[in-house]
Amino acid sequence: MSTSTTPRSTATADSAVMLRRSLTHLRRSPDSMIMAIALPVVLMLLFVYVFGGAIDTGAEYIDYVVPGIILLCAAFGASTTAVSVSTDLTEGIVDRFRTLPISRSAFLTGHVLASVVRNLLSSAIVIGVALLLGFRPTDDPVRWLGVLATLGLFVFALSYLSTALGLLARNPEAANGFTFVIMFVPYVSTAFVPAETMPTWLQGFAEHQPVTPVIETVRGLLTGTEIGTSGWLAVAWCAVIAAVGFAWSTVLHRRRVAR
Repeated sequence: MSTSTTPRSTATADSAVMLRRSLTHLRRSPDSMIMAIALPVVLMLLFVYVFGGAIDTGAEYIDYVVPGIILLCAAFGASTTAVSVSTDLTEGIVDRFRTLPISRSAFLTGHVLASVVRNLLSSAIVIGVALLLGFRPTDDPVRWLGVLATLGLFVFALSYLSTALGLLARNPEAANGFTFVIMFVPYVSTAFVPAETMPTWLQGFAEHQPVTPVIETVRGLLTGTEIGTSGWLAVAWCAVIAAVGFAWSTVLHRRRVAR
């Protein structure tokens, strides 16, 4: 009896191979993972112990700032995807992939899925460090599942956007520069201080940019407080970013491999 493989199953199998390849690279070169963890942990120590005493949020500052640190960790980790994609392009491995019978989309999907796995792991480590520092989140398993889903969707969206930036860049150094915007946005949000403490001209941006509803959703889920409309806004923003990143990266990848 003969068997056949549908294009969808082939793409899924090829994406799994690319995912395993990216995770293997991570295991053999863990420096990017170390940086993705070290930077948020250092920032958390800085804000909690240096600035925390001067910032009044109406509650323990560590409970307020940890959700923002987790999102910053995810943003930093997702941005490294751009460098990984650009490195593959400049080193010529993509030309090798073109000669193999694999799905074109597998290259992009593998990088994105590896980014999700890598960043959920680094976020878990950051939360573990926060617990040692005195962070006391909810013990409701349903809310923790909500946190996992929100972080996963956020990283998935940023990873596709970073993939597009990696394809746009001419070299890994340029890709690293392009992701600066992604790294900067969480700082101008409610990650570290409430929006109402900012200058009036900055409050509007802080309250209505994509990262703020994600942070407020994660903060509400972790602390057991109401999240209001932040949950729906977070999902909507992530969906838009993911759609833009997917469409942009698909077009850029088609152009790059056609050369």
